[in-house]
Amino acid sequence: MPRFNAFEYLSAPESTQAGACIGVVYGVDSTLRKWAIDAIVGDSEWTQVDGEVCKWSDLRDDLATASLFDFDGGDKRTLVVRSADKFLSNHRNEIEKYVAAPGDATRLVLELESLASNTRVYKAVDKEHLLVACTSATDAKLGVTAASRRKFLTNFVAERHKTQLAAAAADALIEMLGEEIGMLDTEIAKLALYVDVGGKIEEPLVRDVVAGWQGKTVWQITDAIAAGDAAEALRQLDKLFSGGQRAIALLPQIAWSLRRLGMTTAAIEYRERSGRPWQFEDALAAGGIRRGFEIQSAKKQLQSIGRERAKQLLPWLLDADLRLKGTHSAEGRDRFLLEQLILKLARQT
Repeated sequence: MPRFNAFEYLSAPESTQAGACIGVVYGVDSTLRKWAIDAIVGDSEWTQVDGEVCKWSDLRDDLATASLFDFDGGDKRTLVVRSADKFLSNHRNEIEKYVAAPGDATRLVLELESLASNTRVYKAVDKEHLLVACTSATDAKLGVTAASRRKFLTNFVAERHKTQLAAAAADALIEMLGEEIGMLDTEIAKLALYVDVGGKIEEPLVRDVVAGWQGKTVWQITDAIAAGDAAEALRQLDKLFSGGQRAIALLPQIAWSLRRLGMTTAAIEYRERSGRPWQFEDALAAGGIRRGFEIQSAKKQLQSIGRERAKQLLPWLLDADLRLKGTHSAEGRDRFLLEQLILKLARQT
């Protein structure tokens, strides 16, 4: 079957993977990779392993084990190898042989940052199985255009948050934030809080929220956090609370730039573990930071934060998000959680 870009695949996953015993999800956009894997797995039984540490010998028995609930061959068990670039490099011969004649008991899914189109694995999967390219950057060869990206945001992403997104609003978001789908998804989630369920996000709302005074205040908070100035960050946070903002709407705004710094640090850590050379600009691009003025600012922020604290950004932000939607959702406790998070983020080590 032909290769799909993630926009195509996620729009109709059921019709594009029938009969596939192998799936390869590859590309630089980690959000699209995650969504594509979730769509492949669906409601079936599945297991995931870390491609950084697992070996082919660890998977052979699993690949030969069918699902206990596969009575008619339709509910295929899935084995997902996350971060599988190193795994593929170490076991290329075994994987090439398996791809050429895969078993039908379990579906094998490989998650890769990259996969060259001239490799045997690429050609075999592209011919017989499921190949999903996960990039949000414009690429005519992959069929990713400004129009297809806009359609994906207005349909798939907006529906995830039970809202509608005007085409002009989608264009404004890309203009201000770039093309990284994870960041755009976070921003649409935040904007959905400003309209009724099923309501429509229009361009004026995007420009008001993303670039208004509140947005500037959020940037001041994140700058103060990066500089280790907790007192200034809390003063700016108080301004937003006084202006009627709620913690549930503020956290995605604060997390947006910090998340990109965390993703940049994760990219650096991954390349170092793999023994691969890296350039700061490449790591920043992997984190979604590509524009010139943002690059210099991000470099300064990461240097101020330091490696050890930057490594904690993603888990700290995830923990706060989960608690804000659970144990700390009540008024008062939500503000306390956000203030506590800022103190932890801005703590100098």
